[in-house]
Amino acid sequence: MHAFKHLKRVVTDWFLCGMLLATLLAYFFPRYGATGGPLHAEIVINVGVFLVFFLHGVNLSSEQIAHGLKNWRLHAMVQGFTFVVFPLIWLVCDKVLGAHIPPLLMLGFFYLCALPSTISSSVALTGSAGGNVPAAILNASLSSVVGIFITPWLVSLVVGSGAGGIDLGSTLLDLCAMLLLPLVLGQVVRPWLGTFFARYKRYTSIMDKLVILLLVYSAFANSMVSGMWQKQGSSVIVTAFVGTAILLAVILILTTRTARALHFNHADKVAAVFCATKKSLAAGAPMAALIFAGNPGVGLILLPIMIYHPLQLVVCSVMAESYAHNQRTAMAGQPQGTASVR
Repeated sequence: MHAFKHLKRVVTDWFLCGMLLATLLAYFFPRYGATGGPLHAEIVINVGVFLVFFLHGVNLSSEQIAHGLKNWRLHAMVQGFTFVVFPLIWLVCDKVLGAHIPPLLMLGFFYLCALPSTISSSVALTGSAGGNVPAAILNASLSSVVGIFITPWLVSLVVGSGAGGIDLGSTLLDLCAMLLLPLVLGQVVRPWLGTFFARYKRYTSIMDKLVILLLVYSAFANSMVSGMWQKQGSSVIVTAFVGTAILLAVILILTTRTARALHFNHADKVAAVFCATKKSLAAGAPMAALIFAGNPGVGLILLPIMIYHPLQLVVCSVMAESYAHNQRTAMAGQPQGTASVR
């Protein structure tokens, strides 16, 4: 029943419905969203991404991040899973199944594995499950900043750099200009504008999602114009969904058992599991537009993260409710005046 409630919430989420609409619009009206089309999507996207990351910088609390610096084992686990374990899982799968999966889709799976953790949902779910929120804020934020450099570097290891691959130096400069610079500018002006923007924080989230939807539409429109999607069968979507579901299941098992082996208390275990398993579509979509600029297959490359995004929300929402219930039960069973145990 609880699972159905969370599934219903995702199905009725306007952003997820918007992603489906964006792909349909790209199918029927690809010319408008393609590079150089009437919408000039590439220009609108650049301006939108810069503004969104500026607002993220303004709303990012350095005090909460500083408060979460204490537990180095938790931070090492989250960052290790995000940028090491995920890619290693892909490497094993590529050796075993790579020959049976379309190369662009396999690259899409790797791109998913190389992405940083998401901030908003990681922190929200950690909080609702009674987890260590300052540590979640620190790890998700650190992951997002570090990912600007590590994600393109990891991708370059797979596709190569220079001719036939990505120009790593140019890509890093573009990412710094489009993502890191506005984030830093936002932090600089936060002492003066932080309170003002905090009142309209929900509009930042709406704008963030609208920019992602435009990125999805543009990516799929370019793929349609190039004829890439017409060459792929429906089996590609099935393969992407099954592969993504298996990846999420494996990473949840590994993170849960690792947190248990490290003897984390409830709060740290929740933060570790939710931050280490999440992948950011909000960072992934704009980064893909820069890393894979000019690649007509970027729509297929984005497919795994587009599936992973709603899937992680459904599964982790159910887990958050279960964690919160177990914690309430444990607290209710303690004698009065007893402090929370590790």
